[in-house]
Amino acid sequence: MADTNAPMDQRELETLQYYLKEYGQQAEIFAQQMELMENGRMEAIAAIEALEALGASDDGTVLLQVGGGASLKAKVLEPEKVLLNIGAEVIVEKTNADAREYLKDRITEMEASEKKVAETLNRLRSQMNDIAKRIEQAYQQTMAAGQASNPLGLEQD
Repeated sequence: MADTNAPMDQRELETLQYYLKEYGQQAEIFAQQMELMENGRMEAIAAIEALEALGASDDGTVLLQVGGGASLKAKVLEPEKVLLNIGAEVIVEKTNADAREYLKDRITEMEASEKKVAETLNRLRSQMNDIAKRIEQAYQQTMAAGQASNPLGLEQD
């Protein structure tokens, strides 16, 4: 490991600044991934609640959101048959109970993925903090060296 008290040369400082910028961009991407996973998890929870309510409905009448804050009363003809997009635009038909179970499994998978991304993001932020400290030390050393060569702060020609 390099001596942290030795003055840092300009190339090393530029390299650290580059890494800090790159890590910052990676951290932003990971944060966006976590947000997307959380949105997917919340959608799955809402879908489970809707399927449960549909199963509890006497006549299969539900409020259908059509956008813009508008809803319609709609009657679901086959509340026990649910069409699920399982990825790559592949749609499968499942029973209401099986669809809820599938969504619960997806939520568990998303939570596990969120946890891994959060751990990676925390490691990345820790590395960013270490780099920022090294840059700050280099700055402090540069300032101290500048004051040591001109202790009175006089302008030099």
